Amino acid sequence: MSWITDTFGSSIGKKLLMSLTGLFLILFLVVHLIGNLAIFSDDGGLSFNSYAVFMTSFIPIKIVSYLLYLCILIHALFALILWIKNRKARPVGYAVEDAIENSSWASRSMTLLGSLIFIFLIIHLKDFWWHYKFAGGYEFEIDANGNRDIYKLVVTQFQYTYAMITYLIGVVALSIHLWHGFQSAFQTLGLNHQRYTPVIKFFGVLYAVLVPLGFATMPVYVYFFM
Repeated sequence: MSWITDTFGSSIGKKLLMSLTGLFLILFLVVHLIGNLAIFSDDGGLSFNSYAVFMTSFIPIKIVSYLLYLCILIHALFALILWIKNRKARPVGYAVEDAIENSSWASRSMTLLGSLIFIFLIIHLKDFWWHYKFAGGYEFEIDANGNRDIYKLVVTQFQYTYAMITYLIGVVALSIHLWHGFQSAFQTLGLNHQRYTPVIKFFGVLYAVLVPLGFATMPVYVYFFM
């Protein structure tokens, strides 16, 4: 087992694990978005509530959710470790102008954006997942299908200006993070070639725009039209 500790104990190994966990999180975001779009169903929240029950009761999904939590922690922890290591390796005031000019703001700000996203996730989980999972501090009504009405909780939350703005800030940070992170994950895995790198970059930009935009439509729709 020493090769595992040797591999993932190195900077390259940490970047590799960050790429793998990042791609898993990218895949999860699509699934999560598809389910959340049930909020637009014209059925008083029945579809959205059924989706919530499925996500918290279907055994394979529950197993994947624990893997998701682990991936988030690993991704965030290794990002922090690499950031600290890079800061220690670089003398104060040291700067390479050419490197800065040739890198995007998104690539230079991955740690900042990741920190904003992590804070957003904590707030998001507190506002929705904690209440639904443990019924902490919130009395759920029961819908016509006998499910807890988390749809009403979501609608109520997004009608507060601060909640809507906080969610949008998190989505914008996610979009910029993905703009660089999508392509970077494939590059770290060695999938970097003049033939297919432009394709990966194109789909990365498309993903970084469309998926966060899909998430952003929900609070905006609730706040302005409900």
